[in-house]
Amino acid sequence: MPWPSRSTDSLRALLCSANPHKLAEMRQLLPALELELLAADYPPEDGATYLDNARIKARFGRRVGPPDVWMLADDSGIEVAALGGAPGVATARWAQGRHVERLLETLEGETDRSARYVCELVGLAPKGDEARGTGILAGSIAEEAAGDEGFGFDPVFVPTGESRTVAELGDAWKALHSHRALAARALRSALARFSTGSTTS
Repeated sequence: MPWPSRSTDSLRALLCSANPHKLAEMRQLLPALELELLAADYPPEDGATYLDNARIKARFGRRVGPPDVWMLADDSGIEVAALGGAPGVATARWAQGRHVERLLETLEGETDRSARYVCELVGLAPKGDEARGTGILAGSIAEEAAGDEGFGFDPVFVPTGESRTVAELGDAWKALHSHRALAARALRSALARFSTGSTTS
């Protein structure tokens, strides 16, 4: 089953996640896909890298999900200079649902507020062929939250070259410039070989 080669093509795929916000964002970023969530009890994301964790989810989805659809999984996090690059791959566990509050509390009094978002995105074809894309968005952490779009750290993350947070810049901006947008763009390039039928299922 080749990846769709034209904007009029569509392909069923499952996002290996329980996060509806992520699903909405991925639908914007990968409009060629008929994308739904794969409801499952996922194994622990205990990999050493974002790619490890994305593969854990995608390969689990490949094992338990329908055999004739693509599996898509990502892992992402924030790396903060003042925290030595933490929380990184432990972002979700570190934030404990208090993304903005925890980060602002931790950085209180810090002068170096530089940070970056990182995303690794993995696609697995029905036969298991893998493609991947990486996206990195550099920026800094604001002193206080602002904006009401996006999720996670978006209300305090100011991208390099911008004066507003991602939550203020909004979902239309994210669809072009976010770390997931950049990873999705890289993934689409990596999947070009599938559109030619050079890898089939």
